[in-house]
Amino acid sequence: MRTAYDAIVIGAGHNGLVCAAYLARAGKRVLVLERRERVGGAAVTEEVFPGYRYSVHSYVVSLLRPEIIRDLDLPRHGLHILPLESTVTPLPDGDYFAQWGDHDRNRRELARHSLRDAEACDEFGRLMYRMARAVKPLLGMIPPDPASLAPCDLAGLARLGSHLKGLGARDFNALSRLLTTSAADYLDQWFETEALKATKSASGIIGTMLGPRSPGTAYVLLHHYMGEIDGVFRAWGLAKGGNGSVTGAIAAAARAAGAEIRAGAPVARVALRSGRASGVVLESGEEIAAPVVVSNADPRRTLLGLVGESNLPGSALAEVKRIRYRGASAKVNLALGELPDFTCLPGPGPHLRGAISVSPSVEYLERAYDDAKYGEFSRRPYMDILIPSLLDPGMAPPGKHVMSIFAQYAPYHLSGGWTAARREAFGDAVVDTLAQYAPNLRSAILHRQVVTPADIEDTVGLAEGNIFQGELTLQQMFFLRPGTAWARYRTPVDRLYLCGAGAHPGGGVMGAPGRNAALEILRGGA
Repeated sequence: MRTAYDAIVIGAGHNGLVCAAYLARAGKRVLVLERRERVGGAAVTEEVFPGYRYSVHSYVVSLLRPEIIRDLDLPRHGLHILPLESTVTPLPDGDYFAQWGDHDRNRRELARHSLRDAEACDEFGRLMYRMARAVKPLLGMIPPDPASLAPCDLAGLARLGSHLKGLGARDFNALSRLLTTSAADYLDQWFETEALKATKSASGIIGTMLGPRSPGTAYVLLHHYMGEIDGVFRAWGLAKGGNGSVTGAIAAAARAAGAEIRAGAPVARVALRSGRASGVVLESGEEIAAPVVVSNADPRRTLLGLVGESNLPGSALAEVKRIRYRGASAKVNLALGELPDFTCLPGPGPHLRGAISVSPSVEYLERAYDDAKYGEFSRRPYMDILIPSLLDPGMAPPGKHVMSIFAQYAPYHLSGGWTAARREAFGDAVVDTLAQYAPNLRSAILHRQVVTPADIEDTVGLAEGNIFQGELTLQQMFFLRPGTAWARYRTPVDRLYLCGAGAHPGGGVMGAPGRNAALEILRGGA
C-alpha cells in the first residue's frame, strides 16, 4: 500500500466530517470514506416522495457546538438555522399546555395552569442554565483515565477537580442530583402541572430505552437542555434545507481545508500491521494506507466488525460487548395535503410553527415505556412533532406540507422482529394517537414513511438503531464512554481512534466527539 494520506476517516456523518475538517485545517492530508452514495450519515435530507423533502433520521439542530460553527465558518458554507420558538402539548380534555419563546406570554400560560409553577419556572430556568454552563466545559474535555498515572491523565483529573470545586457546594449538589436521579422525580421537586413535568421529562428519555422515572434520565434532560443557538441556551431550530444542509456545510468546510471525501466507498476492514492500524481495505479490494485511522462508526461496528474479535485483547472484547445500545426511537415522516387542525387550538397559527409534543402526563410516558419493556412498541407513543415546511417552504410543493414525527417507544428488540406489517402497525399507532388531537390528520395524509431502529441500523449502520451510538446513561458517560480504559478517543488498537457519538460526550447533531478526537490526534503528534 502506498501512503498518500496522514489520516483516513471512516464514515461521513457529521462527526466524521468535523474530525476531518479540523485535521485538514491543521495541514493533514485527510481522506474520508463513506459507505453510502451521499455524505451525512444519519443527518441527511432526502426527497422520499416527489417534491417532499425530509430530514429522514435526525430532525432538529441545537447541540451543534458554537465553537465548531465559528471555527469552520459554517454559515459561509450554507448553514442557516431557523429557530423554533414554541412547544405545544395538546391534552386529552381539549385543553393544551404551551411553552412560548416570549417570556411574558410563557409566564401567563404557566399561570393559567398553576401560579406556583409560574413562580418556580424562572428559578428552575436559572438553575438549569447554571447546570448547562457547568457541564459545557466538559463537552470539550478529553476524558482522563482515573486509573492511570500518566501525566496527561493526572493533569486531566486535576482540571476536572478544579472545575467541579469551582461550582460551589450548591451547584455541585444540584449537578450530582441531575446525574443520578430520574427526570420525573427531579421535576416533581419543582412543578405540579402534569403536562409541564411530562413534556420536560420527555427530553430525558429521547434516545434511551428508559422511562421518565428511570434513574439517570435527568442527565439526558440536561444534555438536551444544553441546546444553544447564537449563545441562547435551550434554543432549538431547524436547518434550512433539512439536516443534510448541516452535514453539507461541514463537508464543504472540510473540502475547503483540503480534505478529500469519497462516497460509495464502503470499508471492509481496518488494515493492521504488528497490531497497529495501518490503513483500510475497501469492499472493492482497494487498499489505502495511512498512519492514523479514525472511525465515525459506533464502537461495536468499528471493533467487532472492521477490526474483528480475534484482533482484540479479551478484556477489551468483553467491554465492547457490554456496551448498551437498545435503540427505541422511530421516525414517521408524513406528506400532508393540508395542515393538521388541532382541537385544542383550531386553525393555523404560531403553534404549528414550533414543536408539538404528545406527552400529556408522566403516567402516559411511563405506560408507553411499559409496552417497550415487554418487547412491544408503544400503542400510545410519545411524539415530538414538527412541520418543517411552515418555516422552510422549499421542503414541500406549494400548498402542501411535510410533518416529521419522532416517536418512542419502538424497541429494536421487538418481540417477533420488525416485519413490514409490524412497521406499518407502529405507523398506524402513531397516526391514530395523533388523530385524537387533530381529527383531520388521516384524510390529510398523502404519503407515509415509517423508519424503525432496524431500518436505521440497515441504512446508516448505527448499531441497534440507537441515535446516540450507545445509551447516555451514567455507566456510559465521560471516562466510561465507550470503555473504561479507552475513553480518550483511542481504541485497544494502536493508531485507531473513535470520533463518533459512541465516544464522549455522546449523541445529537453536536460535532463535539469529532472535534475532540481531532484535537487528541493532533496532540499525539499524528
